[in-house]
Amino acid sequence: MKKYSSKRSIQILAHLLQQYGISDIVVSPGSRNAPLAIHFSEIDSFNCYSIVDERSAAFVGMGMVMSEKKPVAITCTSGSAAANYYPAITEAFYSNIPLLILTADRPTDYVDIFDGQTIRQNNLFHQHSYGDFQLLEDNRENAEDINFDTIKKAIELCIEKQGPVHINIPLEEPLYELISELPTFPTVERTIQQKEYEIPSNLVADWNTSQRILILVGTRDHSPELENQLTQLVKNHSVVVLSEANSNLYHEKFFRFIDRYVFNFTEDDFKMYAPDLLITVGQNVVSKKVKQFLRKAKPKQHWHLDPVWQPDTYFALTEKIEVKPEIFFSKLLKFINLEPKPYFNLWEVLRDKKDAKHEKFLNSVEFSDFYFFHKTSQTIPENYNIHFSNSSAIRYAQLFDYGKRKIYCNRGTSGIDGSTSTAMGFAIKNANPTLLITGDLSFFYDINGLWNQYIPPFVRIMIFNNGEGNIFKIIPGPGNANPNTLDEFIATKHHKNAEHLAKHFGFSYTKVDEEVTLDRVLENFFKPDTQPKILEVNTHAMHNADIQKSYFNFLKEN
Repeated sequence: MKKYSSKRSIQILAHLLQQYGISDIVVSPGSRNAPLAIHFSEIDSFNCYSIVDERSAAFVGMGMVMSEKKPVAITCTSGSAAANYYPAITEAFYSNIPLLILTADRPTDYVDIFDGQTIRQNNLFHQHSYGDFQLLEDNRENAEDINFDTIKKAIELCIEKQGPVHINIPLEEPLYELISELPTFPTVERTIQQKEYEIPSNLVADWNTSQRILILVGTRDHSPELENQLTQLVKNHSVVVLSEANSNLYHEKFFRFIDRYVFNFTEDDFKMYAPDLLITVGQNVVSKKVKQFLRKAKPKQHWHLDPVWQPDTYFALTEKIEVKPEIFFSKLLKFINLEPKPYFNLWEVLRDKKDAKHEKFLNSVEFSDFYFFHKTSQTIPENYNIHFSNSSAIRYAQLFDYGKRKIYCNRGTSGIDGSTSTAMGFAIKNANPTLLITGDLSFFYDINGLWNQYIPPFVRIMIFNNGEGNIFKIIPGPGNANPNTLDEFIATKHHKNAEHLAKHFGFSYTKVDEEVTLDRVLENFFKPDTQPKILEVNTHAMHNADIQKSYFNFLKEN
């Protein structure tokens, strides 16, 4: 016989989650949130996942959202447990990922009286959430009606804003009082209101009079509709489309390797390649070089397309277009002229030259991080989803061709925390296999991402272990520090490897430290197995930063 929580607030919460189709619940074990765990796990329409570490759990939930494209609820006990959600919540906030945060709490009167596991949880995430709500204890006047309306509003806000929303739930003891029959609650009818958009005539006129139109696409999910619209714009060389690996757009006339092309722009180049109309789509852009270019280029007009965010990233924003880019371009294409522009040919000449230099460099590159990315980009099966950790990994990814594989990275705040957990959450909910390509520090920082009993056997993890945060040997600035300071406190030099961790968490493990072995191992790495696999590529002995710098110097040469 099923047993449910006697807490009316929890019963209402579960009912409304069902009404809105939120079925995945990531539960971090605890006592104060036990009524939620008990109740949700007894209802067949919920899929409950037990992830002990709250920091990891929130990123796992985020990965599930990225995979299934619908909100996921995460729930934890009171006190510092809730605070451990914060890194993932900031990432979800800046990446438009709908997490519904359900934090159990001590009764309201217990705050600040030094009761155990009690902190100020109400409004804990208010700077990085789209809404913060607190339920009433069941014994408060009109609690049932007020809680019903509060939860309904919170869920609808999470869906509408496509971002994190917090519900704090004070619960009085007893926590483990159960019932065998659930009461009935009202059904909810929700109509999604589509905002009508008509493109202003002045934007059409501005487009038709612009001679140098540049569309820059940042981090976003693959959209066949947007891809088709941008293809119509480039097929006659009317515009230049710059995209990144994590833009998930694919066409031979898109400029997909931005850092190859703009890394060495001079003041004259800024003027030569500057757009008069810049249109930006999507979230964070990885390339720092393209940001520098566009900030110095100072386009006359900059339109940004997004229903939620309107950032003035390039200090030139003139139009905030608060609709999905697919809607905007569907309207725009009805009115604009699609004539060839010399601006496209200018970029095409640059691309052909730099791509040829890129291929020539690959013919002689030695075993290193650079070689690892080159080799793996050629061997990953097409059905794999690829997650990259931050810092070096996602930057290297911008230089290589991953075909039409779906690519993901936590670029909302661009932190290394949670890369593994996010990838594992994604893998749990996706029918296609998942590959995580991660640097050593990102991997070791998120070890608890592997403390997860739901990881499928077709998960693969590649670690390129250069023994430090090598990004600090690549970017300008840190090299001015004393070498001992740089190694110990910034680059964080180490001698760790993942062999024992792999065994502990039930992964098969292979380590390589030279070119021939890597080539051989890659042939078998993606073959089916009963365990997920880790491949660790040891490049400690290589001058990885110098090799990458020599690559850009080679591109620079005439």
